[in-house]
Amino acid sequence: MTEPVHEIMTPEQQKGQWNEDQLEYRTEESKNDAESPKRHTSSLKHFNLRRQGKEPPTVQEWGFPGELTHEQVEVYNKFRDEVNKRGGDFKQAVYSFGECEGEAFTLTRWLRARKYKYEDVITMVEEAVECRASAKADDFYPDGFQALGCDTAIYLAQFPQMYTGKAKTGCPLFISKPGVLQSDALECITTMEGILKFHWHVMVHDYGNRLRQYKEANPSFCRFESFCILDLAHLSMQQLTSTCLDIVKKQSFIDSLCFPETMNKMIIINAPRFFSLTWKVIKGWIDVRTANKVELYSSKSVATKRLLELVDKNELPSDYGGTGPTTDAIMAEQAANGSGVERVETHMMHIRKQTSYSYQLEAHEEIQIYICTKSTDEASFSIVLDKNTPVVKGISVVSANREPTEVSLTTEQKLSTPGLYKIKGESHSGMLKSNNFVVVIKVFSKK
Repeated sequence: MTEPVHEIMTPEQQKGQWNEDQLEYRTEESKNDAESPKRHTSSLKHFNLRRQGKEPPTVQEWGFPGELTHEQVEVYNKFRDEVNKRGGDFKQAVYSFGECEGEAFTLTRWLRARKYKYEDVITMVEEAVECRASAKADDFYPDGFQALGCDTAIYLAQFPQMYTGKAKTGCPLFISKPGVLQSDALECITTMEGILKFHWHVMVHDYGNRLRQYKEANPSFCRFESFCILDLAHLSMQQLTSTCLDIVKKQSFIDSLCFPETMNKMIIINAPRFFSLTWKVIKGWIDVRTANKVELYSSKSVATKRLLELVDKNELPSDYGGTGPTTDAIMAEQAANGSGVERVETHMMHIRKQTSYSYQLEAHEEIQIYICTKSTDEASFSIVLDKNTPVVKGISVVSANREPTEVSLTTEQKLSTPGLYKIKGESHSGMLKSNNFVVVIKVFSKK
């Protein structure tokens, strides 16, 4: 196995400064050809730092610095000159994570995405400039709460996803759990516009910051990519609603256009049978290099063994076989953001006439309770403690314009008396129609 190129780079190369000889590769045979006066310039292949006398790059190494053909270097140089010539929004779109990524690794990311076809790469960047324009005008939404229009903890409770730790390659570790995504609940708390704004926030201000910080601490880290764990536990065909698929489609569009070639590895775990069969078909449709980055496991034990080969135990959450905090604890800590919230629990209510949900409050806890909806049909909510003690009576919850609306049932106070709290919802629209309301319980540790 050849030595990873980033481990033997010079300080200049770590900063992205590669000359043409270093960008290209050649074999011993091509070296002899290069020394012959009969050689053709178009077939010239130079030695790189690590591949002297060895085989050409593998599928996974294709298109990276140190692995380029002479023709690819010519396209690289042309693209580099065009980026520097245009500058401004065009250059900022290319250096989406900042210039600390380095010229060579940044430019080859974009070139690989369009297989080193120059005109296609230029078109891609121009489209990325247009796609980024609105988000860029708002600095890519540095405040996640303002981006979503709701508490990020409530959002993540419906669609658990987070960056935490790193893989052995140094790539940030991203975990997503689409199997527990509740699209009906998402529509009660935010909009598609809010979800996409939050995605920009995550890519630039969360993921981007992690890359930049790790690069600063480890100058040899040059591949600005992520290691993804896609947990499909509890995924069913019924969850694949039009809203769910639309979220995935639009987020993927942003990533592939504006942050190309940033997936280092994806491990799909807890894959249900229907997805495993579907993946066999999908795999035949996509690029071989991309398909080789994805590994799918239905067995949890086999998946855990593989994850521990790729991620240090202390970097991996304990619910995936590591010794780190659980994903629930990580999300709670990230979402709390100094608010003191220990965790957020949510429950989806489909109210036709009336329904209820109960929460057992422990002695060491305090809670605040909210209702979220976009229903224009009114419902009234009450809270009863231990079956017979009224706490809150008949608070009206309704959206004036089908926009997500949040109403506090406990105002700013916290409920602290231990016991079983029953939240009752009663619809005013009759039996012929069911409306969606989300019960949100913010749990605090009692001081």
